[in-house]
Amino acid sequence: MNEDSVAKLARSATGGELTPRQYGIQPTLARAESEPIYGLGWDEKEERFNPVEIFFYMVRHRWMIISIITFGLIVGVVVTMTQTRMYRAKALLEIVPPSARVIQDLQVVSETADQRTYRTALEKLRGREMAQRVVHELGLTEREAFLFPDNGFSPIKLVKRATGSSTGKTFAEMGPEARERRAVRLVRAGLTTRLLFGTSIIAISFSSSDKELARQVANQFASSYIAQRLDQTGEASKLAREFIGEQVEEVKKKLQTAEKSLVAYAKAQGIIITEEQSSLISGQIKSINEALSQAIQERLLNERLVEQINAGKATNLEQVLSNEAIQKNRSRIAELRGMYQQKRRKFKPSYPVMLELAGQIQELNKLLKQDVQAVANGIRLQLQGSNKKEEDLRTKLAELEALQAKYQDKNIRYTILKREVDAYRSQYQSLIGKLNELGVSSEIKSKSASVVQNAVTPDRPYSPRLALNLLLAFAASVLTAGGSVYVYELMNNTFSNPDQVEQELKLPVLGVLPFVEEGKLKELSGDPKSAFSEAYRTLRTSIHFSGIEGAPRSLLVTSTEPGEGKSSTSMKLAEEFGALGLRVAIIDADLRKPTMHRHAGISNGLGLSNVLTNTVPVDQADKEVQIIRTTPWPNVWLITAGTPPPNPANLLAAQKMGLFVEGCTKQFDLVIIDSPPVIGLADALLLSRLAEATLVVVSAQQVARSSAKNAIKRLRNAGAQVIGAALSKFRMDRMEYNYTYRYMNTGYLTYGTPGEETEAGKEPTDHDGASKILPGEKRLSMDDIFSRIRGRGV
Repeated sequence: MNEDSVAKLARSATGGELTPRQYGIQPTLARAESEPIYGLGWDEKEERFNPVEIFFYMVRHRWMIISIITFGLIVGVVVTMTQTRMYRAKALLEIVPPSARVIQDLQVVSETADQRTYRTALEKLRGREMAQRVVHELGLTEREAFLFPDNGFSPIKLVKRATGSSTGKTFAEMGPEARERRAVRLVRAGLTTRLLFGTSIIAISFSSSDKELARQVANQFASSYIAQRLDQTGEASKLAREFIGEQVEEVKKKLQTAEKSLVAYAKAQGIIITEEQSSLISGQIKSINEALSQAIQERLLNERLVEQINAGKATNLEQVLSNEAIQKNRSRIAELRGMYQQKRRKFKPSYPVMLELAGQIQELNKLLKQDVQAVANGIRLQLQGSNKKEEDLRTKLAELEALQAKYQDKNIRYTILKREVDAYRSQYQSLIGKLNELGVSSEIKSKSASVVQNAVTPDRPYSPRLALNLLLAFAASVLTAGGSVYVYELMNNTFSNPDQVEQELKLPVLGVLPFVEEGKLKELSGDPKSAFSEAYRTLRTSIHFSGIEGAPRSLLVTSTEPGEGKSSTSMKLAEEFGALGLRVAIIDADLRKPTMHRHAGISNGLGLSNVLTNTVPVDQADKEVQIIRTTPWPNVWLITAGTPPPNPANLLAAQKMGLFVEGCTKQFDLVIIDSPPVIGLADALLLSRLAEATLVVVSAQQVARSSAKNAIKRLRNAGAQVIGAALSKFRMDRMEYNYTYRYMNTGYLTYGTPGEETEAGKEPTDHDGASKILPGEKRLSMDDIFSRIRGRGV
């Protein structure tokens, strides 16, 4: 086959001369600048908490969760059985008002007035000094059973014995100080104190493996606290009396010195100044200030009125408008002018009657002006009076301020000295009174605390508690199981449902293709009512509506890696589009590992590689060449891969490949190109630029998410118009998949099939009475559901 024959074949396929678009691929930049022709688009989904999705995660990993929880509960039981039984005794101690008094900021206050007293009591009970007192009273340093209790079996002991580590000194090897430190540490470790809410009662609890010892220590803590408080009360009262006595002597000396200074200053100045004189001057200044403020307001008001008069608007003054004489003149003038206008219709202005009326009007206007001027003159006089009044008030205020300053100069030193005397006298009287009170109260001995309830020997242990340990073990196991599932899902790098494909690849899932065993592929493919065929019809519909003008003229079907079902998808899509009456051509562009000829049942002796290389086998050199061959499926033709070439990528990148694809799109309604995988090869990237749209087949539970992302990225960088993805090998019979896909698994294929209405409780049958379960379908029964829960099909 020479160059002319190839061109002739291409022209025959295209039906005319080749256009420039047939010689190559549209540049990536040009495609990016235009709106996408095909594709459903992608909308980011808002991630929300979905409890149903969490439930299916639990179902999917149910055996791991059950195993972890079971192990945790067993550990909880074992720990409970090996724990030492602990007993707790509780004594109640009431904090009562103490008799001692303390000094704080020179004020004598009772301890009971401060809520911090109870907190102080709690801290003292927990302190090391109180623990030492209890240890000495009970002689705990000589009790070997207390210092080295036999707690039975312990995992810590087992580990120490296994590793050969030392357990410390024995009772005989320890000195008195070491025994005391150990006893104090054990006592403080077993002690628990808390203030009962809303009361002044403190609960003292002690825990020990010896029930009798627990009672003794709890009661001893209460007794030791009372004894300690009695000792501290007497000491505090003595210290308080000594402190106040010192303060009394010191304040007495300061008071005498201050009184002498005050008398000496008064004699030297020869003045006697009282508080009444100071108040009188201050009151006069205040009154003058108020009168001055009123005078200023009057002056401002009169100034505004004079400004209105000077502006020629005196007739609009409120005083003018409210003057009765002026208003009567205005009314009379208006009346005469009305009469004048009425008689003017009959008489001329020179007529005696008219002249008389004009004279009266003129006289009244003159009187009106005089009245208005009198009001204006009165306002001017008021303004002069306001100015004079304000000036007099200011002069008086200045005189009073000078007098006040003179008074303050004389009184300032006297006031300071008098205030100092009053302060020392008040302190002296207060301290004398408190000293007398302390002298009386120190003779009275009273307890600062009392025992409300003594501890009794507990009759049963409070620890260990099986229910609590099992609850904690269950909670820890649930958290561990949740973390394990989360880590497993993070490490699981494959796709398990369509939502993951859309979220990870940012592509719409155009179809979900069920998993079919290799031996049943042909059987289900030939059955138009099977789940397999229905899934591909759904995919066909999605592709058909992916563009504004319908399905693309050329569609590239590829995948990330081999074995994902791209060739089966290409074959089945061609069959389904052909069933619509469209003329479909399949180009097997997988020159490295062709499989389409096997699906069609034809030979691969002559095909695409022969067209691109202008070569034919020797045995067919003299025969008529047939590149486009018929298939068993109606309206579907196939161009096989042909002889395997040594350089597939170079052939697919050649100009002839573009010519051939363009020629096929002219001759057929739809051209489906079966491409090699994307990862590791350049073939799919080259072919994606020749097709109007690209469909990516993604296999469930097989291809890695990172690999699929990389494949989509490479396709888009090459200029491919990726319209979506098809999730293949999806196992719909697995219970752990999302509930949104259950409709695919429960007989939706029979929906709308004639004659499927049945009586309640009977399964649909055909006219012969046979069960109407289609090939590839499986009716869900209770046994099936329980078997899935037990793990079958997972």
